[in-house]
Amino acid sequence: MTPRRTTVNELTKEMIIEVANQQFQTKGYQHVSMRSLAKELQCSHGALYYHFNNKAELFYEVVSRYFELLNGMIKTVHTKPIRNEEKLMELLFSYLKFGLHYQVHYEFMFMIKDPAIDALSKRAANESYALFSEALGNFSNNDASIGDVYSTFVSLHGFVAHYIHRVNDFTEVEEAAKKHVQFLKKAILS
Repeated sequence: MTPRRTTVNELTKEMIIEVANQQFQTKGYQHVSMRSLAKELQCSHGALYYHFNNKAELFYEVVSRYFELLNGMIKTVHTKPIRNEEKLMELLFSYLKFGLHYQVHYEFMFMIKDPAIDALSKRAANESYALFSEALGNFSNNDASIGDVYSTFVSLHGFVAHYIHRVNDFTEVEEAAKKHVQFLKKAILS
C-alpha cells in the first residue's frame, strides 16, 4: 500500500480538482465521494476539507472551468472579423459543437439536478447565459428580444440534450446541426 500524504501542504487544490474531474467524468457525480477522492490522492479525506467544504463545492470548482471553456468560445466568436450574420451562425453552431464535443461536461453544466450543486453553479450558468444573450443581441443587430434569446437557448439545449450519449462525436450530427442553425437564424432575423 502506498503511504498517505502526511501534510495538507503537499496536497494542492489543483491536484484535487484534477482527480475530482477524472472521477466525476468516469463515475458520475452521485458515485464520487470525498473518501474515494482521498483514496485516489492517497491522503485523508479530512485533508480535502481543508480546500473544499464539501463535494458540491468541489464539483462547482470543476464545472466552473467548463463554463470558462464555453465563455471563451463565445468571446472568440465576438473577435472574428466577419459580418454579424456570420457571427450569429458561428455562435449557434459553436454552441452545438461545444455541447456534443464535451458531452459529459455539458451534462454536468446543465443537466444534473441537485440542490447543493444548483445553488453554487447558478451564478456561473447565469454569467454564461448573459454572455450568450449579449452576443446573440449584438449579432442580430439588437433585433432579438428577451424571448428570442431564451427560445434560441432552449432550442440549442434541446438539440444537445437529444443527442447526448447517442452520438460519439459532434461530426456524426454536423449536417443536422447546420440545418438547425439555419432554422434558428431565420427565426431570429425575421
